[in-house]
Amino acid sequence: GFHGTSHKFINREISKYLNRSDLKVISCHIGSGASLCAIDSGKVIDTSMGFSPLTGIMMGTRPGDIDPSIIEYMMDEANMSMDEIMLALNKKSGLEGICGKSDSRDVEAGIKNGDEMCKLAQDMYTQKVANYIAMYNNELNQADVIVLTAGLGENSKQTRKEIIEKISSLGVKIDEARNDFKGEFRLISTPDSSIPVYVIPTNEELMIALDTYDIINK
Repeated sequence: GFHGTSHKFINREISKYLNRSDLKVISCHIGSGASLCAIDSGKVIDTSMGFSPLTGIMMGTRPGDIDPSIIEYMMDEANMSMDEIMLALNKKSGLEGICGKSDSRDVEAGIKNGDEMCKLAQDMYTQKVANYIAMYNNELNQADVIVLTAGLGENSKQTRKEIIEKISSLGVKIDEARNDFKGEFRLISTPDSSIPVYVIPTNEELMIALDTYDIINK
Protein backbone atom coordinates (compact mmCIF):
# COMPACT_ATOMS: atom_id res chain seq x y z
CA GLY A 1 0.00 0.00 0.00
CA PHE A 2 0.93 3.68 0.12
CA HIS A 3 4.12 4.22 2.19
CA GLY A 4 4.48 0.43 2.18
CA THR A 5 8.20 0.65 1.44
CA SER A 6 8.73 2.91 4.45
CA HIS A 7 6.67 0.70 6.78
CA LYS A 8 8.57 -2.37 5.55
CA PHE A 9 11.88 -0.67 6.29
CA ILE A 10 10.73 0.37 9.77
CA ASN A 11 9.53 -3.14 10.63
CA ARG A 12 12.84 -4.54 9.35
CA GLU A 13 14.93 -2.15 11.43
CA ILE A 14 13.05 -2.48 14.71
CA SER A 15 12.82 -6.27 14.38
CA LYS A 16 16.57 -6.44 13.77
CA TYR A 17 17.31 -4.04 16.63
CA LEU A 18 15.16 -5.94 19.15
CA ASN A 19 16.19 -9.31 17.68
CA ARG A 20 12.60 -10.48 17.26
CA SER A 21 10.63 -11.65 14.23
CA ASP A 22 7.29 -11.81 16.06
CA LEU A 23 6.90 -8.13 16.95
CA LYS A 24 3.54 -6.37 16.91
CA VAL A 25 4.51 -2.99 15.46
CA ILE A 26 2.57 0.23 14.98
CA SER A 27 4.54 2.10 12.32
CA CYS A 28 3.70 5.81 12.02
CA HIS A 29 4.93 7.50 8.84
CA ILE A 30 3.98 11.07 9.65
CA GLY A 31 4.89 13.93 7.38
CA SER A 32 3.13 16.02 4.75
CA GLY A 33 1.84 12.70 3.47
CA ALA A 34 1.08 10.40 6.36
CA SER A 35 -0.07 6.87 7.12
CA LEU A 36 -0.02 4.35 9.93
CA CYS A 37 0.41 0.61 9.64
CA ALA A 38 -0.29 -2.26 12.04
CA ILE A 39 2.16 -5.13 11.56
CA ASP A 40 2.08 -8.54 13.27
CA SER A 41 5.18 -10.73 12.85
CA GLY A 42 6.06 -9.02 9.58
CA LYS A 43 2.53 -9.22 8.15
CA VAL A 44 0.47 -6.06 7.63
CA ILE A 45 -2.97 -6.41 9.20
CA ASP A 46 -4.19 -2.85 8.64
CA THR A 47 -3.07 0.42 7.11
CA SER A 48 -4.67 3.86 7.28
CA MET A 49 -4.57 4.71 3.57
CA GLY A 50 -7.15 3.00 1.40
CA PHE A 51 -8.02 3.00 -2.31
CA SER A 52 -6.21 6.35 -2.48
CA PRO A 53 -4.04 8.40 -0.12
CA LEU A 54 -7.02 10.64 0.73
CA THR A 55 -8.32 8.51 3.56
CA GLY A 56 -6.77 7.81 6.97
CA ILE A 57 -5.22 10.54 9.08
CA MET A 58 -5.18 14.23 8.28
CA MET A 59 -2.18 15.37 6.21
CA GLY A 60 -0.55 18.52 4.86
CA THR A 61 -3.13 19.03 2.10
CA ARG A 62 -5.42 15.98 2.42
CA PRO A 63 -8.34 15.72 4.87
CA GLY A 64 -8.05 12.10 5.95
CA ASP A 65 -11.28 10.35 6.91
CA ILE A 66 -14.37 12.36 5.95
CA ASP A 67 -18.08 11.74 5.50
CA PRO A 68 -18.51 10.83 1.78
CA SER A 69 -21.73 12.84 1.63
CA ILE A 70 -19.64 16.02 1.84
CA ILE A 71 -18.95 15.58 -1.90
CA GLU A 72 -22.65 15.94 -2.76
CA TYR A 73 -22.89 18.89 -0.37
CA MET A 74 -19.97 20.67 -2.06
CA MET A 75 -21.56 20.10 -5.46
CA ASP A 76 -24.90 21.53 -4.34
CA GLU A 77 -23.82 24.36 -2.04
CA ALA A 78 -20.60 25.53 -3.74
CA ASN A 79 -21.55 24.49 -7.28
CA MET A 80 -18.22 22.67 -7.60
CA SER A 81 -17.49 20.07 -10.26
CA MET A 82 -16.05 16.67 -9.33
CA ASP A 83 -12.65 17.76 -10.65
CA GLU A 84 -12.76 20.88 -8.46
CA ILE A 85 -13.75 18.84 -5.43
CA MET A 86 -10.98 16.30 -5.97
CA LEU A 87 -8.48 19.14 -6.35
CA ALA A 88 -9.71 20.65 -3.08
CA LEU A 89 -9.50 17.30 -1.28
CA ASN A 90 -6.00 16.55 -2.55
CA LYS A 91 -4.39 20.01 -2.54
CA LYS A 92 -6.37 22.36 -0.30
CA SER A 93 -7.48 20.33 2.71
CA GLY A 94 -5.79 18.98 5.84
CA LEU A 95 -3.45 21.44 7.56
CA GLU A 96 -3.75 23.73 4.54
CA GLY A 97 -7.53 23.76 4.79
CA ILE A 98 -7.57 24.51 8.52
CA CYS A 99 -4.85 27.12 8.89
CA GLY A 100 -3.63 27.94 5.37
CA LYS A 101 -0.23 26.29 5.91
CA SER A 102 0.60 22.83 4.58
CA ASP A 103 4.15 22.68 5.95
CA SER A 104 4.20 21.57 9.58
CA ARG A 105 7.22 23.80 10.24
CA ASP A 106 5.10 26.81 9.31
CA VAL A 107 2.29 25.49 11.50
CA GLU A 108 4.63 25.20 14.49
CA ALA A 109 5.96 28.70 13.82
CA GLY A 110 2.38 29.96 13.75
CA ILE A 111 1.67 28.30 17.09
CA LYS A 112 4.67 30.09 18.62
CA ASN A 113 3.23 33.36 17.33
CA GLY A 114 -0.15 32.66 18.90
CA ASP A 115 -2.04 31.70 15.72
CA GLU A 116 -5.19 29.95 16.97
CA MET A 117 -5.92 28.25 13.64
CA CYS A 118 -2.42 26.75 13.61
CA LYS A 119 -3.04 25.46 17.13
CA LEU A 120 -6.30 23.92 15.98
CA ALA A 121 -4.69 22.29 12.94
CA GLN A 122 -1.88 20.81 15.05
CA ASP A 123 -4.33 19.52 17.64
CA MET A 124 -6.50 17.90 14.97
CA TYR A 125 -3.47 16.30 13.32
CA THR A 126 -1.97 14.83 16.48
CA GLN A 127 -5.37 13.66 17.72
CA LYS A 128 -5.97 11.73 14.49
CA VAL A 129 -2.59 10.02 14.75
CA ALA A 130 -3.27 9.16 18.40
CA ASN A 131 -6.70 7.75 17.54
CA TYR A 132 -5.23 5.45 14.90
CA ILE A 133 -2.49 4.28 17.27
CA ALA A 134 -5.15 3.39 19.86
CA MET A 135 -7.23 1.56 17.24
CA TYR A 136 -4.25 -0.41 15.97
CA ASN A 137 -3.17 -1.26 19.49
CA ASN A 138 -6.62 -2.80 19.92
CA GLU A 139 -6.36 -4.67 16.60
CA LEU A 140 -2.96 -6.06 17.57
CA ASN A 141 -4.24 -6.98 21.05
CA GLN A 142 -1.43 -4.90 22.58
CA ALA A 143 1.42 -3.67 20.44
CA ASP A 144 5.01 -4.47 21.36
CA VAL A 145 6.39 -1.22 19.95
CA ILE A 146 5.37 2.09 18.38
CA VAL A 147 7.71 3.67 15.84
CA LEU A 148 7.55 7.28 14.60
CA THR A 149 9.22 8.15 11.32
CA ALA A 150 9.25 10.53 8.29
CA GLY A 151 9.40 14.34 8.38
CA LEU A 152 7.45 15.01 11.56
CA GLY A 153 8.16 11.71 13.27
CA GLU A 154 11.90 12.18 12.87
CA ASN A 155 12.20 15.93 13.38
CA SER A 156 9.36 17.44 15.41
CA LYS A 157 9.76 16.89 19.13
CA GLN A 158 6.58 18.90 19.73
CA THR A 159 4.46 16.68 17.48
CA ARG A 160 5.93 13.53 19.01
CA LYS A 161 5.21 14.84 22.49
CA GLU A 162 1.61 15.75 21.69
CA ILE A 163 0.87 12.40 20.06
CA ILE A 164 2.27 10.42 22.97
CA GLU A 165 0.45 12.56 25.52
CA LYS A 166 -2.79 11.81 23.67
CA ILE A 167 -2.30 8.05 24.08
CA SER A 168 -1.54 8.28 27.80
CA SER A 169 -4.70 6.27 28.48
CA LEU A 170 -2.82 3.29 27.00
CA GLY A 171 -0.09 3.78 29.60
CA VAL A 172 2.39 5.18 27.06
CA LYS A 173 4.73 7.80 28.52
CA ILE A 174 7.28 10.10 26.93
CA ASP A 175 10.72 10.94 28.30
CA GLU A 176 11.03 14.62 27.38
CA ALA A 177 14.81 14.66 27.76
CA ARG A 178 15.18 11.73 25.35
CA ASN A 179 12.71 13.39 22.98
CA ASP A 180 14.82 16.53 22.54
CA PHE A 181 16.55 15.73 19.22
CA LYS A 182 16.11 15.41 15.45
CA GLY A 183 16.74 12.67 12.94
CA GLU A 184 18.19 9.86 15.03
CA PHE A 185 17.33 6.26 15.90
CA ARG A 186 16.27 6.67 19.52
CA LEU A 187 13.97 5.36 22.26
CA ILE A 188 11.86 8.27 23.53
CA SER A 189 9.53 6.59 26.02
CA THR A 190 10.10 6.15 29.75
CA PRO A 191 11.21 2.82 31.26
CA ASP A 192 7.73 2.31 32.74
CA SER A 193 5.86 3.09 29.51
CA SER A 194 3.40 0.30 28.64
CA ILE A 195 4.62 0.34 25.04
CA PRO A 196 8.13 1.48 24.09
CA VAL A 197 8.21 4.27 21.51
CA TYR A 198 11.10 4.63 19.09
CA VAL A 199 12.02 7.18 16.46
CA ILE A 200 13.66 5.59 13.41
CA PRO A 201 14.66 7.58 10.32
CA THR A 202 13.12 5.87 7.31
CA ASN A 203 15.09 4.94 4.21
CA GLU A 204 12.76 4.08 1.35
CA GLU A 205 15.59 4.27 -1.22
CA LEU A 206 17.56 1.57 0.60
CA MET A 207 14.46 -0.61 0.94
CA ILE A 208 13.75 -0.31 -2.78
CA ALA A 209 17.37 -1.29 -3.54
CA LEU A 210 17.15 -4.30 -1.19
CA ASP A 211 13.84 -5.42 -2.68
CA THR A 212 15.26 -5.04 -6.20
CA TYR A 213 18.30 -7.10 -5.20
CA ASP A 214 16.06 -9.85 -3.82
CA ILE A 215 13.91 -9.89 -6.97
CA ILE A 216 16.94 -10.10 -9.26
CA ASN A 217 18.47 -12.93 -7.24
CA LYS A 218 15.23 -14.93 -7.29
